[in-house]
Amino acid sequence: MSPSYQGHRYPAEIISHCVWPYFRSPLSFREVEELMLERGVIVSYETIRRWCLKFGQAYANGLRRSRPRPADKWHLDEVFISINGERKYLWRAVDQDGMVLDILVQSRRDTAAAGRFFRRLLKKTGEVPRVIVTDKLCSYGAAHREVMPSVEHCSHQGLNNRAENSHQPTRQRERAMKGFRSVGAAQWFLSAFSGISPHFRPRRHLTPATDYRTEMRYRFTIWNQITGADGLSAAP
Repeated sequence: MSPSYQGHRYPAEIISHCVWPYFRSPLSFREVEELMLERGVIVSYETIRRWCLKFGQAYANGLRRSRPRPADKWHLDEVFISINGERKYLWRAVDQDGMVLDILVQSRRDTAAAGRFFRRLLKKTGEVPRVIVTDKLCSYGAAHREVMPSVEHCSHQGLNNRAENSHQPTRQRERAMKGFRSVGAAQWFLSAFSGISPHFRPRRHLTPATDYRTEMRYRFTIWNQITGADGLSAAP
């Protein structure tokens, strides 16, 4: 079910086409405004910002619902991010295929923080994994014994590259945005970003060009279904 656009002057095709490049590429609201102006659409960057705030998470949730069930092997990792000069931690979980399951920005990386992320992850996915893979942070082991003791836990630094590599798009975007202003802003953006951006990032390095274009057309079709946009093509 697509979001409601009641009361909006612009149609769904325009709104979704503004939200898409902001979360897909390292663009600012002003740069998206310029792209739309080149297409003959006059819309202010402030309006685009409000659209992203209102619809970004809804679009991300819709894309997540359209995906297949996650694999039963989950990789978890945490990485520090700087917010107004203070160190915070971004917790992330992906399955064995690299699909992002959830993210959470927290102030600590202790057992309580790990347990909070575990419980949120189980509630959001509605699934229980067969095995979780983490680095050697002790907080994972303690939280695992408390929250999901029946799940196999593999603690090994070298086996967790899947989760560590999934941080790279976030790092690129963090640099482009010159950091985040608050924990709430970081959680909002990264939650929507982790749901939208990977949808448009198939594994291209092993895919022939014709197959890649076919896959991208399919993904844009899903995007249009999720957002209710079926007029203006969102394809590049």
